[in-house]
Amino acid sequence: MAAIPLFPLNTVLFPDGRLPLQIFEVRYLDMVRKCIAHSEEFGVVPLLEGEEVRKPGQHEALGAVGTLARIVEWSAPMPGLMQIQCLGTHRFRLLSAEQGRNGLWMGEVERVDDDMAVPVPGEQQDVANALGSVICALQHRHVSVEKMPMQAPYRLDESGWVANRWCELLHIATPQKQLLLAQDNPVLRLELVQDLLSEAGLLS
Repeated sequence: MAAIPLFPLNTVLFPDGRLPLQIFEVRYLDMVRKCIAHSEEFGVVPLLEGEEVRKPGQHEALGAVGTLARIVEWSAPMPGLMQIQCLGTHRFRLLSAEQGRNGLWMGEVERVDDDMAVPVPGEQQDVANALGSVICALQHRHVSVEKMPMQAPYRLDESGWVANRWCELLHIATPQKQLLLAQDNPVLRLELVQDLLSEAGLLS
């Protein structure tokens, strides 16, 4: 792939995940406008060192694996502020990155194969059931589609989809989430999520 603009964040975006962002820094306002104008995606990478808002002399360290983000909704409620909704599409490995004068990172990336649609094994069915319970609880509270933390269709029979949604919901450190994102085997990712849920007492 050609070099793409990068958006380092203190979070990890997973394929099919939703990501709302408020954009106010000039470097990202320009990037978002170009992405919208040309229907292009940008890369979300974990920020392992430094802060999201640029500061003079700050050192930033980027994660080695990220996810492409497609802007699906946007608005500009006032000058110098944009609100966007993004959808994670494909994982990538960051081969190299360079920061421009305006602070925007550009990265050479290599796309990672998408998860195969592997059924949830019987041993991990409790993980899918627990996620289904979360979705039902949110629906019973009449949470709107726009505010749901995951987007339909709910593929509760698919290992990678279930694992990714739990990775987004669980309060775990960014480096740990990046390791889960980098895991190529969706069933193994689901097993690791099961361990985390068990440790947190979230599985019956």
